[in-house]
Amino acid sequence: MTNKVIPYGRQSISQDDINAVIDVLKSDWLTQGPAVPAFESAIAEYCGAHYACATNSATSALHIACLALGVGKGDIVWTSPISFVASSNCALYCGADIDFVDIDLETGNMSIAALQEKLTLAKQNLRLPKVVIPVHLAGQSCDMAAINALAKEYGFKVIEDASHAIGAKYKDKPVGSRVYSDITVFSFHPVKIITSAEGGMAVTNCAELNKKMSRLRSHGITNIPEEMTELSHGPWYYQQLELGFNYRMTDMQAALGLSQLKQLDNFVSVRNDIATTYNHAFANSTVAHLTQSNECYSSYHLYIVRLTQCDVEKHKSVITGMRERGIIAHLHYIPIHLQPYYQALGFSDGDFPNAESYYKQAVTIPLHPTMTADDQKAVISTLLNQVNQKGN
Repeated sequence: MTNKVIPYGRQSISQDDINAVIDVLKSDWLTQGPAVPAFESAIAEYCGAHYACATNSATSALHIACLALGVGKGDIVWTSPISFVASSNCALYCGADIDFVDIDLETGNMSIAALQEKLTLAKQNLRLPKVVIPVHLAGQSCDMAAINALAKEYGFKVIEDASHAIGAKYKDKPVGSRVYSDITVFSFHPVKIITSAEGGMAVTNCAELNKKMSRLRSHGITNIPEEMTELSHGPWYYQQLELGFNYRMTDMQAALGLSQLKQLDNFVSVRNDIATTYNHAFANSTVAHLTQSNECYSSYHLYIVRLTQCDVEKHKSVITGMRERGIIAHLHYIPIHLQPYYQALGFSDGDFPNAESYYKQAVTIPLHPTMTADDQKAVISTLLNQVNQKGN
């Protein structure tokens, strides 16, 4: 057992990051100041998108993205069952119904074949989704060209849940470039690729969607004269045009995010180097990593392996055994449809077989830029020892 604890993910904060936050603390603007639009512009430029709307979390960004696309009561939204619950909760917040599309067991991402089959049946039943939310699990983009083609054929909108995938590429373009979807959402939680402590961002090429999301994140209020229903009363004047929320990002968070953005490409490169080390180490073992498409450059938010030859008890013992030895293995994710809240909505075991098989096999092992070569060796040897250990 090692005395050192190696988490599955952690932030990497530089002195420049700290200085950027201190500068804001010393300024006149702790919130609703210049740092937020500066961060938005930088993210939009990085992704090759026209607009970016900063929020206090990716969950908030998913919510207002759904609302901006008109999701409401009577609508249905589809997403992946292998994700954090925010990917589906966002539709329920809008009063819509939710359903799931099973995954490709090799990649963990939404299965195109399953999506096509479900759309065919939904069209026959006059119950097509208003929005589909593909989730870029662990940092690898879904097959967005195929999803975009189906969106055009069946008439649904697309929100990319790229909470794991800032810095990733699909067909040589940055995830978020807005080529294949209406809105892309990023997360800046501390364990993500870059962090703003907490925070999210919704990027789009549509001016109207950006205006709508910008209002919704700030109580439904505008001070833009062109959006008002009457002439402004003066420089103090604003109007609430709709029921919105307090989903704003602070300037302190934006300053940290903007500083972190300068390191994004390096962070992703280091993550890919560590992933390559893992790939080589597990090449001749029973440990299978998620398949990577040649059309994708993953940001490797997570490194997930599948223990395809372990039963449920062995799978559990590998994770707990690694944790007992200071290697904080994890499992991303519990299938959403198996959560008690969702079972109360009518979902049950057996609804999405691949997602359920994945849950019984998947293990997330540590991967973050602060890991040393010795850390990586410790993770590799501990995982292989636990997998190969008899009687546990």
